Amino acid sequence: MVKLTMVARVTDGLPLAEGLDDGRDQKDADFYKQQAKLLFKNLSKGQHEASRMSIETGPYFFHYIIEGRVCYLTMCDHSYPKKLAFQYLEDLKNEFERVNGSQIETAARPYAFIKFDTFIQKTKKLYLDTRTQRNLVKLNDELYEVHQIMTRNVQEVLGVGEKLDQVTEMSTRLTSDTRMYADKAKDLNRQALIRKYAPVAIVIGVVLMLFWLKNKIW
Repeated sequence: MVKLTMVARVTDGLPLAEGLDDGRDQKDADFYKQQAKLLFKNLSKGQHEASRMSIETGPYFFHYIIEGRVCYLTMCDHSYPKKLAFQYLEDLKNEFERVNGSQIETAARPYAFIKFDTFIQKTKKLYLDTRTQRNLVKLNDELYEVHQIMTRNVQEVLGVGEKLDQVTEMSTRLTSDTRMYADKAKDLNRQALIRKYAPVAIVIGVVLMLFWLKNKIW
């Protein structure tokens, strides 16, 4: 069954709407909700290889689709049919775009479309029982295939983002070190020029001083 549903803006990972289970597993819900937010963070950095993906996490799967600027994500039991999970997300996407599409870019606070939870809960009930005639028809719909949708492990996916952060940090550190070494090189060059030409300048100064004194005396 569907355990968690979240909608977020891809460009910055901002959560736009959410639908939770009945709360019996609230401790687990908080843990997986945090994982979902980390996934959104990775997506906002461009860390996604496909517009549709399934991600294994413990006894569940995250399934998500990305359309335009929005990611629609749900978490389901391992046994829940993948085809139904993605059709559930398609239903959410169509309604969310219809109702809130023009306001997605201007949303400035988390859960700006929290009222969308009403539609999430209503739609989730339709997908609750996989044996209903409606859902059996969807499962047998040959025009909607999910076999090609990639499946990955959550640690693998989140690890990509962590590695990217490490590379970014290393790049920043190298840039800083390069600037520091460049400044030191300039100082060394300046000191070398001073050591090279200082004696000549002193000699010229002494000669000019003697010449001036000679003219002064005479």
